[in-house]
This record gives sequence, C-alpha cells and structure tokens, in this order.
Amino acid sequence: MQIYLVGGAVRDQLLGLEIKDRDHVVVGATPAQMLAQGFQQVGKSFPVFLHPDSHQEYALARTERKAGHGYTGFEVCADPTVTLEADLLRRDLTINAIAQAQDGSLTDPYGGQRDLEKRLLRHVSDAFVEDPLRVLRVARFAARFHSLGFTVADDTLALMRQLADSGELAHLTPERVWSETERALCGPTPRVYFEVLHACGALKVLMPELAALDGVPQPAAHHPEIDSLEHTLLTVTRAAALSPSLNIRFAALVHDLGKALTPSEQWPQHIRHEQLGRQPLSALCQRLKVPNACAELAEIACVQHLNVHRAEALKPQTLLKLFDRVDAWRKPKRFADLLLVCQADSQGRQGFEQRPYPQADYLSQALAVANQVQVRPIVEAGFKGPAIKTELARQRIEALSRYKVRAE
Repeated sequence: MQIYLVGGAVRDQLLGLEIKDRDHVVVGATPAQMLAQGFQQVGKSFPVFLHPDSHQEYALARTERKAGHGYTGFEVCADPTVTLEADLLRRDLTINAIAQAQDGSLTDPYGGQRDLEKRLLRHVSDAFVEDPLRVLRVARFAARFHSLGFTVADDTLALMRQLADSGELAHLTPERVWSETERALCGPTPRVYFEVLHACGALKVLMPELAALDGVPQPAAHHPEIDSLEHTLLTVTRAAALSPSLNIRFAALVHDLGKALTPSEQWPQHIRHEQLGRQPLSALCQRLKVPNACAELAEIACVQHLNVHRAEALKPQTLLKLFDRVDAWRKPKRFADLLLVCQADSQGRQGFEQRPYPQADYLSQALAVANQVQVRPIVEAGFKGPAIKTELARQRIEALSRYKVRAE
C-alpha cells in the first residue's frame, strides 16, 4: 500500500498558497485492507475513506470509463492493480494531476509543474470531454487564479467548446451548476468565470438569459462600455469590491436581464427594462434553484434599481412606496444590500468606478427619518383598523417632506 497527497493540496503548496483540504490516493489497497486499518468508508460510487484520526479523505486509485451521460455516467475500476499514473490520468487539469509521496517526492507524469510555471490551465487528456462538469471547473479555476496570471490553454478551450456543443451540459444537475457558480461569485474575480463560459459557448447553454446581453448596446453617454454584457461584468466586479456577500454579487449579475428583451428598433434605449427583467430572472433562478434570499434580493434590485438611482428626485410619496415595496421596514439589512447593488450598478461603467454614489446615504437617512414615526402614538390617538395605516403613511410622508427640504 502506497499513499500519496494529490490534487489541490499539492498544487496550492507548489504555488505557495494556503492548503485548505488534503486529499490522498491509495495505491495497491483493497477496501477490506482500509477498513482493517480503521478507515471509515464514505464513498458510494467508488471507494473513498476517512482517516480514523485526521478525517481527511483517502480514495483508492481508480480509473473511469464513460458509460452514460453527465458527470456521473462512469464505470469505475478501483482494484489494487490501478497505478498512480493511471489514477492521475483521469483528472481534469495537469496542475491537479501531481502527486506527492510521503517522503516529499513528486510524481508528475503529465507536466503539471511545467504548466504551473507557465500559468496555464491545460487538460490532462482528451478524456476531458467525458465530464461536462469540467467546463465549469476550468472556468472557476480561471477566475480563482486570475490574479496569478493563469489562462486557459487554447486546446483546452477548444475541448470546452466541443462539450458545450455536444449537449452534455444539459445533463448537469442544477445543484452542481449553482454550486460552481456560487463558488466563482464568492471568489476574487467572478467576471472571469462568466467570460470563460461565454468564450466556450457554455454560457448560452447554462445561462442563456445572461448570454443574451452580449452585443446589446446602451447609450454611450451613460455607458461608455456600450455593451450590456460588459456592463454586467463591470457591475459584478464593483459588487465584489464593495461586498463579499453572495446575494449582492448575484443581484449585480442579473439586475439588467431585461435589456436583452428590448426590441432592436428601440436600441440603445431600454424602456421598462427593469420590468421586462422579471421573467428571465425568474426563469434563471428556478432553473438553477437559486436560494430564496439570493433570488429575492435579485428581483428587488432588478425592479427597483432605477428608482434608487433617481432617489433624490423622488417625491416623498414615491419614497414611501419604495420602502413599502422592498419591505425596508422589516428587512433593513436587505435594503442596505439593495443600495450596495445599485452602487455597483452605477459604478460598474467604464470610467465611473470611483464616482460617488450619494443616493445610498440619502435613502438610508430617509428610511431612518420615516422610521421615527411610530405606530403606538397613532393608536393611542384613537385611530383604528385601516385608518392606522393611512395615518402612519400620512405622518411618514410629512416627515419625508421635511427631510427632503433639509437635504436640498
């Protein structure tokens, strides 16, 4: 029995990065031998074991043969005759196909160290196309390691295009697509993930609502970048700089989906795009099974971002309607998140990245002023039933009117 450290742990160690997870491969062993040494078996489709003390994963060396669709359609062989090189051959990228023995020596049969030096994401073999999940994984690695200078090899991108064209991506479960997308959104450069998916044709398969923004123009005076997809990616970049929140970053990604539905004869204007965006946003969220809190903020940002942008011009009555529609009274944290999404939208334009966004402070203070009007005095004054709500709204509008005069 020989044990090797493999995958991301070896890669990150060679890159000088913090190692988060340690995975091991065991060559020349049987499940019975592993169990006899106190390991706990957890793998169902192939033998994976947890170490009795460290609880790190130890998988028997295995080979895989394509026998169906999707990333689960494989026949697995994990008998003791499987070599380390054969196990490494089934992996996705060369930089993930390096093994380290217990004495520290490296086994690198497919040039992973060379590709680390070249900052290249390159497939191990043509069997890459047997697993559609690898398209998403490569895009996520490209985003994760973008700051280190990594790019996708041209021949690997060609295989990703082949996968996107083959129909195999349709066999990915929504949970896996969302899982990879969530990890990319929470990473340092999420825009790269979507750029790579778009470059290989996977974006139009997995997120057609987003891909449809490509080539849709906007008014150059307000959007020097012109292209709607580029604006979206700039907005995600600003959102990532403003907050680590997944909800905020996702809402930034999908806030303008309605622009893809504007009739071309109306370009570059996008009348009512915030309302038009509700349908494609709902379709995307349902298909990918986006978490409720994420989807809710996204819908609010989609529908209300223009109102937030013109906050200082809104009448007191309209301000009150805005607070009501987004339920700012009961969910002030979500309202604060909305303001960050809108700030990212405003600054997610070429040359506008550092432009102040006073609307956020204006609306935060307006909400605080409106919240100073309490229900109890109204009830104590004798108002009952629906009249309570009417009087509460009237007093809040008066308070907002005074605030607006002071702000001007």
